[in-house]
Amino acid sequence: MKVLVVGGGGREHSLIWKIVQSPLVERVYCAPGNAGIASLAECLAIESADVSSLAEFAGREKIDLTVVGPELPLSLGLADELQRRGMRVFGPTKSAAAIEASKIFAKEFMTRHEIPTAEYRVHRSLGAALAHLEAPSTRYPIVVKADGLAAGKGVVVAAHAGEATAAVRLMMGQRAFGDAGDAVLVEECLSGHEVSFFALCDGTRVVRWPTCQDFKRALDGDLGPNTGGMGGYSPSVYVDAALEKDVFTRIIEPTVAGMAREGRAYQGILYAGLMLTERGPMVLEYNARLGDPEAELLLPRMRSDIVPWLAAAADGALPLDQAIEWRADPAVTVVVASRGYPGVYETGRRVDGLAEAGEVPGATVFHSGTKRGKSGEIETAGGRVLSVTGVAAQLDAAARTAYEAVARIRFDGMMFRRDIASAEVRRVAGAGEAGV
Repeated sequence: MKVLVVGGGGREHSLIWKIVQSPLVERVYCAPGNAGIASLAECLAIESADVSSLAEFAGREKIDLTVVGPELPLSLGLADELQRRGMRVFGPTKSAAAIEASKIFAKEFMTRHEIPTAEYRVHRSLGAALAHLEAPSTRYPIVVKADGLAAGKGVVVAAHAGEATAAVRLMMGQRAFGDAGDAVLVEECLSGHEVSFFALCDGTRVVRWPTCQDFKRALDGDLGPNTGGMGGYSPSVYVDAALEKDVFTRIIEPTVAGMAREGRAYQGILYAGLMLTERGPMVLEYNARLGDPEAELLLPRMRSDIVPWLAAAADGALPLDQAIEWRADPAVTVVVASRGYPGVYETGRRVDGLAEAGEVPGATVFHSGTKRGKSGEIETAGGRVLSVTGVAAQLDAAARTAYEAVARIRFDGMMFRRDIASAEVRRVAGAGEAGV
């Protein structure tokens, strides 16, 4: 098989790292890729949002399977265009990807299908949003979300009216996220443990994947601004078999069934970010693809060949009499970022120690924002630069593995959180490890 992977971050590096292990695959391309991906696949000078060029390449090269990593090409209709040309693609159509591309659509969908989520209000004008946020009856903290895609940065948890109105002015007034701020959601702030659930979907059938927890805040102690993710671990220590079954019965399966009933058959990875509240699990948001860094956590735990499962989902023919085999060993991922991330960050810094980090037993280094410099050395090229994953028999050992590998990496302005999974390690100490 010839496989094309669309994207150029840590998620795509981990996907390709897993795909090239398949005996079914003879060649892998990536558009646009990064310096790490280039060691495994042929990188193309095509941006992931260039739908027509990607489709033309796939047709010209007779690609057998296209795997779409990021949300933007999905929201632009890449899956639709490939399907129109009779090509196999793993990833939802534009209408199905609306479950991520529009937070308002997702909320109204959940209301229609009685899927548990926070109470909310929709505002399509700046004046109405400000009036709501400044009203004496509005309770804080509160969550403000830009409706559209904002690269993981369009969500603000506001402690008081000043923070909330500043967020709305940024989104709707200053247009910081472009059209994504045409409308905003204002919703109640849920409290509890946040957990990520994943399912492989073929339009009607669902295959469970393990749970994850990621760490969004930039700084230790869950301080600082929200980011695209500074690390995570899998499986969640807060989810047992009974809770997992309940989530799939009450949230995941009804979501897939509801999308099919609405003519938006969902094929690909469905990612549901949940809050485990006193009222039960509630949906914070959906993503229409694998998360990053969740992909870097899950794929090193997968024992099965991933390619037949991706192809079966794309074909609408998931085999429910078979199961994906997962390692019981937990994984911990630490994201190494550039100074200034998630704001203005530096690039072009030489990265040293990658080979040494990869020699740590149980550790794998995935590239996110890297490129080759003029002299051939690896340089930083993004806010999130690397995802370093450790897999071991116990959660504490997995964390030590990841941090031992991180300690061997060096570049000017390097930053990372030092407390990924630390609270969970303390939780499971003496109490046994969580299940898959």
